[in-house]
Amino acid sequence: MAKRVLSLLVDNTSGVLSRISGLFSRRGYNIDSITAGVTADPRFTRITIVTSGDDHILEQIEKQVAKLEDVRYVKSLEPDDSVARELVMIKLRATDTDRQAIISVADIFRAKIIDVAADSLIIELTGNQSKVDAFIGLLDKYEILELARTGIAALSRGSKDVKYFD
Repeated sequence: MAKRVLSLLVDNTSGVLSRISGLFSRRGYNIDSITAGVTADPRFTRITIVTSGDDHILEQIEKQVAKLEDVRYVKSLEPDDSVARELVMIKLRATDTDRQAIISVADIFRAKIIDVAADSLIIELTGNQSKVDAFIGLLDKYEILELARTGIAALSRGSKDVKYFD
């Protein structure tokens, strides 16, 4: 199964995210991650969807999404021609003996300690998916109390395919 990152520019209307995710649900397509946020122009929202399937399924997903009423523009983001980032926050149990080792791992990955309690730490890391996965893997030997991942936000490199709407 291949993965594809789709960047959608949609009208910023209520229910747009529900209609897009509903299409995936009705057709039995998989969403690996989905992120959405208003753009510099408040009339539009950018949605980044990571989906998986064989080549035929991925082509169908792109065509079906492009047909939706609120969707203005859909592009498939290739890894070499785009920049993708994900945010993860991890709450770890941090005993006195483990605290310094956890901080050292965080420093190597340029992660930030954003909260310190007597028995835990919350760490924030932003990076590509493989960096986030590697960081979580190294922290696996500690007790992960809670973990939250945002999913991928991505943009294409350069300005050649930027869309402008009046």
